[in-house]
Amino acid sequence: MNLDRLRSSLSRQPSSGGAVVESGAQTRESVAAAVLFPIVLRENEPTVLLTRRTEHLRDHAGQISFPGGRVEAGDASPVDTALREAREEIGLESRHVEIAGFLPEYRTATGYRITPVVGFLTPPFATRPDPCEVAEIFEAPLAFLLDPANHRRYSRAYRGRTRHFFAVPYGRHFIWGATAGIIVSLTRAMAVKDDPP
Repeated sequence: MNLDRLRSSLSRQPSSGGAVVESGAQTRESVAAAVLFPIVLRENEPTVLLTRRTEHLRDHAGQISFPGGRVEAGDASPVDTALREAREEIGLESRHVEIAGFLPEYRTATGYRITPVVGFLTPPFATRPDPCEVAEIFEAPLAFLLDPANHRRYSRAYRGRTRHFFAVPYGRHFIWGATAGIIVSLTRAMAVKDDPP
C-alpha cells in the first residue's frame, strides 16, 4: 500500500470537491457531521481502526463505524469534530493523529452530511471505548478494505423506498452504509489519481 499515493489522492481542504450522495438521500436540510478515517501505520501493513456501536443506541445501533458524529457549537472545523469525537468515543488523543487530508462530503439517506477526515496514527497509542457508545474497537487491513474485489452492493427497503448501498464484509464484521461508502470513496479517489491525464 503506497501511503504517499493515498495522501496525494486526498483534498487539502474539507468539502473542496463534489459530494458523494448515498442512494435515498433527500434534498431536505441535513445535519453536519465529521468522522475520522484512522489509518494505523503498523509495521507489517497499514490497518484501519473501526468501532462497533453498542446495541442500545437510537441511531445506527450495532453498526461498524468510524469514530465521529455531529458538529457541535464549539467545533471550529471538521477536524475538530472528528478529533473530539474520537477522544470521546474511543479515548484516542489528538497528538497521535496526523491529518492526511479529506475525502468528498458524504450525504446519507438518514439526513447527515459527513466530512471524512483521513488521519495517520503511529503506534503506540492507547484507546478506551466509551461503553455507552462503543461495544468494540478493532482493526482491518487497509489493503483489504480498499480492494474493489471486496466491495459488495446490496439493497433494502427504507422508509418506503429501495435503498442501494455498499458493504465490505470482513470476517465476522459486516461493514455497510456510510462507513462502507466512505471506504469506497477512498478507493475511487485513489483510482482517479492513477488515471492518466
